[in-house]
Amino acid sequence: MIAGPQGTAIAEGLGTADAGAPEVHVVSWRDELRRRLSRDRMATAGLVFLVLLIAASVAAPLLGLKDPLRIVPIDRLAPPGSPGHLLGADEQGRDMLSRLVWGGRTSLITGIAPVALGGAIGGLLGLTAGYYGGWVRAATMRTLDVFFTFPAVLLAIAIAAVLGPGVRNLILALVVVLIPAVARVAENAAVAVRGREYIEAARASGASNGRIMLQQFLPHAAPPVVAYCFTLIGPVIVVAAGLSFLGLGQEPPYPEWGLMLNRLLPSLYVAPVTSALPGVPILLTALAFDLLGNALRDMLDPRLAE
Repeated sequence: MIAGPQGTAIAEGLGTADAGAPEVHVVSWRDELRRRLSRDRMATAGLVFLVLLIAASVAAPLLGLKDPLRIVPIDRLAPPGSPGHLLGADEQGRDMLSRLVWGGRTSLITGIAPVALGGAIGGLLGLTAGYYGGWVRAATMRTLDVFFTFPAVLLAIAIAAVLGPGVRNLILALVVVLIPAVARVAENAAVAVRGREYIEAARASGASNGRIMLQQFLPHAAPPVVAYCFTLIGPVIVVAAGLSFLGLGQEPPYPEWGLMLNRLLPSLYVAPVTSALPGVPILLTALAFDLLGNALRDMLDPRLAE
C-alpha cells in the first residue's frame, strides 16, 4: 500500500502519465473502406456500377421491360435505337435490353455463387489444415494438390461436360475448381498466424481449440482469404460466360451473357454492334469486381499493398 508524500507523488506521477498517454482510435472496417474508396476513384466507379447492375438484375420484374423470351421475327437483328428496342433486337427479334438485364441475374449468380461456396469449403479446409498442422495438413493439402495437375479452365470444362449443361452443374464445376486454390491461400494464412504470441498465450491459458479458432485465430487468418475470394469473382464471371458460350451453362431460350454471345456469333458481320453487346457487361462487370477487389484486398491484407 502506498502512503505518505512519496506515495502521493508516485500516484500523481502515474495519473499524469496516464493523462498524457496518446489516445488509441479504433477504426472500423466500414470507415477504412470508405476512406480507401474516397482515395480510389476507379474502385468507387466499380462499386457504383456493381450496385446499379445488381439493383437492375434484382428488380428486373419491376422495371417494365419487354418479355425477354418473346420472339418477334420482323424485328430480327434490329439495330440499337430502333423503335421499341433501345439496344436493338437479337437474331430472333427479342429485345436486347431486356435480355441483357435478365441475363445479368444468371451471370451474377454463376460468378458469385461458386466463389461463395468454393471459398467457404476451401477456406475451411485450408484454415483447419494450417491450424492443426501435422498429418491433418499433409493429408488435406496433398489431396487437394491433385487438382493442380490440371489447368483450372480445362478441369472446369471437363467436369461441366460430364455433368451436362445447366446452371447448377456449371456452378458445381466451378466450385470444384476453386476449392483447392482457396484452400492453398487459407493454409498459408493459417500457418502465418498459428505461431503468433497471442495464439501461444491462449493455448498456455488452457483455452480449447474451438475457442482459440473463433476468438484469436479466425479474425487474423480469415481476412486474406476473404480478400482473395473477392478478387476471384471477376475471373469466374468470365469463365462462366465462356462455358455458357460453349453450351455448358445456361440453356436456351433463357438469357445469359455468354450464351447470348454464342447465339449472335453467326450474325457478327451482319450486325456487329448488336452481336458484340453481350460482351460489354461481361467486360465491365469483371473489371468492376477487380477494381473493388483490389481495394478490399489492400484494406484486409495491407502486406499485399506494399
